[in-house]
Amino acid sequence: MIYPLPAVLVSCGETPEEYNLFTVAWTGTISSDPVMCYISVRPSRHSYGIIKRTGEYVINLTTEEMARATDWCGCRSGAKFNKWKETGLTPAPATIVKAPIVKEAPVSIECRVKNMVDLGAHHMFISEVVNVIADDRYIDPETGAFSLKKADPICYVHGHYFKLGDPIGKFGWSVEKKKKGSK
Repeated sequence: MIYPLPAVLVSCGETPEEYNLFTVAWTGTISSDPVMCYISVRPSRHSYGIIKRTGEYVINLTTEEMARATDWCGCRSGAKFNKWKETGLTPAPATIVKAPIVKEAPVSIECRVKNMVDLGAHHMFISEVVNVIADDRYIDPETGAFSLKKADPICYVHGHYFKLGDPIGKFGWSVEKKKKGSK
């Protein structure tokens, strides 16, 4: 019951003929220095062999607008369907890795596999983040920070997709000293 999880589209492949997309909820950050993340993938999945061979992939964050495509890519195999054509999503060049980014994604995280761990039903690809591409539409012009509220990301909880809600605080807000005269 460790929920919610991000619902992301992982893109992989070295050439346009091989490009594929699949949905992952088993993903996350595992280190900030060096910046590392992971995805866990069943070896029976079409993209597993592509990532194992190339050692690269891109984690593309998804939005409410992309929810239908995200679900579809998790239900269909890239061995039988061209998911890009079927969903109307656009592959675009990444900056460092050969795998494409999803042009419609608010953030694309380029990853290089450093290690793979057999966990049973899934294998975890532990990866270094080599580049992050953020769509300018989601950058707050005042702060220069990425705006989750504008991006409207979705998450996965117990078989359902949800939008993120309103923030309730920021890191450290519970221990901040209050200014004189404030409640």
